[in-house]
Amino acid sequence: MMTENKLRYMLDHGMSTVATRLQSSWPTVTETVGITGEYDYVEFLAEYAPYGQYDFENIARAAEVHGMGTMIKVDYQNRYYVAQKAVASGFQAVLFTDHRTAEDVEKTIHMITPECPEFEGGMGFVNRRWVGNTCSMRQEDYARMASSTVKAFMIEKKEAVDNIDEICSVPGLDMVQFGPNDFALSSGFNMADDMERVREAERKVFEAAKKHGVHARAEMNSAADMEYYLGLGIRHFNMGMELRILRNYLKQQGEEMNQILRKAGLK
Repeated sequence: MMTENKLRYMLDHGMSTVATRLQSSWPTVTETVGITGEYDYVEFLAEYAPYGQYDFENIARAAEVHGMGTMIKVDYQNRYYVAQKAVASGFQAVLFTDHRTAEDVEKTIHMITPECPEFEGGMGFVNRRWVGNTCSMRQEDYARMASSTVKAFMIEKKEAVDNIDEICSVPGLDMVQFGPNDFALSSGFNMADDMERVREAERKVFEAAKKHGVHARAEMNSAADMEYYLGLGIRHFNMGMELRILRNYLKQQGEEMNQILRKAGLK
């Protein structure tokens, strides 16, 4: 097991980070990312993918073998339950979805913060993998370890964008990421029809994060997008999505193969 939260360490020391998003709970996929040596952590998209609690432990183990951190993206409705099970299994960060107000964010942070005089949260002593599956850890050591979980939030609803300054003022909020699809959906327009409106909202989120000392992360489909975000002051990047990466590769290669066959008169 990792004894230090890698993502927390990198954030606290002003380091930039690179991640990728996985939908497969097969730990070999996490190991495949780790073998590249290019990613600081992986994000498991539990909001979209099927999973079990054994998967949480296996993903965390696979990442630890390669010195990577782990983040999980959770649904809104069962966020407390899934987040607690994931971090107790070894996940070091949680990305929460669909929050709209500062009050929403405060409640969520409270529920995954240790319940003790130092941290004043609502989570007790969870006896699972992160404490070695024993109760031998000192309570104050447990509290410090548990409190290091990175709390990240999607700013994806129009209401959340409208409330971004209040949200970024909430104590304990570590990171935000803008969600263009849900922003367009909740605003009542098709994203592709008004990308400037989407970009404007994204810049608003990033500017508020910078003003309040909150880390902001950009989601990209290509490394070519990094220059734009670097110009906005972004230092944390999340590349692609597993199934999209696979689909794009298969489509490109399939088209090339069929073109070759057509030129050869074989199709």
